[in-house]
Amino acid sequence: MMPDEKPRVLVLGAGVAGLVTAVTLAERGARVTLQEVGPRVGSGASWFAGGMLAPWCEAESAPQEVTDDSLHSIAWWAAHMPDTTINGSLVVAPPRDAVELQRFGRRTSHFETIDAHRIAELEPDLEDRFDRALFFPTEGHVDPRKALAALRERLINLGATVQMEAATSMSDDDWRVDCTGIRAKENLTNLRGVRGEMLLLRCPDVSLHRPVRMLHPRIPIYIVPRENHLFMVGATMVESEDARGITVRAMTDLLNAAYTLHPAFADAEIVEANAGLRPSFPDNVPRVLQEDRTIYLNGMYRHGFLLSPERAARVAAIIFGEEKV
Repeated sequence: MMPDEKPRVLVLGAGVAGLVTAVTLAERGARVTLQEVGPRVGSGASWFAGGMLAPWCEAESAPQEVTDDSLHSIAWWAAHMPDTTINGSLVVAPPRDAVELQRFGRRTSHFETIDAHRIAELEPDLEDRFDRALFFPTEGHVDPRKALAALRERLINLGATVQMEAATSMSDDDWRVDCTGIRAKENLTNLRGVRGEMLLLRCPDVSLHRPVRMLHPRIPIYIVPRENHLFMVGATMVESEDARGITVRAMTDLLNAAYTLHPAFADAEIVEANAGLRPSFPDNVPRVLQEDRTIYLNGMYRHGFLLSPERAARVAAIIFGEEKV
């Protein structure tokens, strides 16, 4: 490749990591081909994500690196997704689990401790349901499925080639970026799958304006609002690579938690119940790894939407000769 020639890059995998990376490269002038073995974008774990952009909340269980590397992700999504919602995150706990709220607060920052009156101002449908909460005002969220489709359209508009149900083959591209998630386990031997289960509920009797995390010592959950009174309820974290659908236990736990948040969820329609495998490294931190002209971006764990912009920028820096991993 001549010094001033645009690099030709093959990106494998059209989950959030692959799409964000492909868009980032194409915006910088690379000639990008995106290949996905599945029938649509988000054929893997990204399809079942919550889409929360919550660097401060995630600090409760994630290392400092995750927080530091995710601080600019909300701005990236807002620039690429006009309907990115930045209404903050609300963390609550039933009275019997108030100690969990205190523990969460000790491990996080950039929040306000609010009382029942303020909770009702932020979320009128939660009035009189919780005495205290933590409010993280600068956090946001996206609808993952809409976001994935929007990134695909952005990529096409940038002149990239997008191939669905594509068989991976040898090519003469300058670089290959592997974002295939758990499918890359053959080459990334320390990669493992962490099972996550989720529900989509439609409940016309409840309105929420931001993600709500409800703490519980055994199964903390989050409920993320989407359009038309649709709510994503997730998500379990099970050390298992079992790829079957959601279990009865997980569905029961998620439904009970939703009901605890608001009794109207008892009459909600179950639109979808599903499970996916989150690709994860031993420390649960996403990595960019280089082997000659192949770059692996993997191990997104539960941080796919949160960390993809920063990790994609690292990939671009390597390809454009600005940085080595």
